[in-house]
Amino acid sequence: MSVKSAYSVVSLFSGCGGLDLGFRGGFKSLGKNYSKLNYNLEWANDFNPEACLTFQKYFGDHIVHGDITEILKGIKKNSLLDKPLPAKADIVLGGFPCQDFSHAGKRLGFTSKRGVLYLSMIEVIKKTKPYVFVAENVRGLLTIDNGEAIKTIIRDFEALGYNVVPNLYLAANYGVPQSRERVILVGTRKDVLPPFEHPQPILNKNTWISVEKAIADLVDAKEGSISNHYWSKAKKNNGQGNNKIDKDRPGPTMRAEHHGNIEWLWNGQRRLSAREAARIQSFPDDFIFHPSTSSAYKQIGNAVPPVLGWHVAKAIQAFLDKNLQKELEYDLCSC
Repeated sequence: MSVKSAYSVVSLFSGCGGLDLGFRGGFKSLGKNYSKLNYNLEWANDFNPEACLTFQKYFGDHIVHGDITEILKGIKKNSLLDKPLPAKADIVLGGFPCQDFSHAGKRLGFTSKRGVLYLSMIEVIKKTKPYVFVAENVRGLLTIDNGEAIKTIIRDFEALGYNVVPNLYLAANYGVPQSRERVILVGTRKDVLPPFEHPQPILNKNTWISVEKAIADLVDAKEGSISNHYWSKAKKNNGQGNNKIDKDRPGPTMRAEHHGNIEWLWNGQRRLSAREAARIQSFPDDFIFHPSTSSAYKQIGNAVPPVLGWHVAKAIQAFLDKNLQKELEYDLCSC
């Protein structure tokens, strides 16, 4: 039995909502049902208007479009809704922009404006005082500045009064047909909670889901026969993303920035469609990306795989139910 009827969630750098969908649950991916979880998505924000449009059409009207730094200063510029940040939240999510920490990017880190956007997440945590926060980023965060970047970020979060436990996840180990690696930091409030224990993998290299299993039914499907099943017509060249995927393994990391050079099917006849990329990211087929194929590719590549998010969210729910119940029982005994 849950301690609360629902844990309230504030989501930053939400994109199209991959991590949000993982926390909400109640979706189907690759033939498997992922149960509804005990979270209420109350407020979300992203700077990209097209990602906000996708989010709004799927989840509802709690997404606010705009620069989080301006929103925190009270400047409601370009917002879809005049909806203020809640004064309190149980959970704060934040997949803060990762390109400047990525091995595939320029690795500018803290020298760029995007590289310090995690400071906005810190401001939101200060304001809302959640029990738990979840911060997601690329593997490259572990090595930039010889490991000093991740140490700085952890110290800054710890200074707010949180235990911070990082973990490197391989999405394929959690039922996602993709060899995507991501760092997830989970912070828990020291005054009420112990450090978090990340969920253990449920699969290994012998049981990973292959990309063929994920998208085989779409390979010969007519373009446009289902939502977002359109593909880039960019000709093959020598740049990144021009290789054929291996049908017997999980797919490669779906990238946000590829300018149409998304990987080719194993048969070499065309590039992956946006819907195939979404399948590889574990999005359900009823999740529609707006307004174009190029935008869909970018939104998909920027997202946290919902199935990976669901496993993290489920573990956090069990963690809160267990430990907040202990805190409640302690408070009652102390009266």
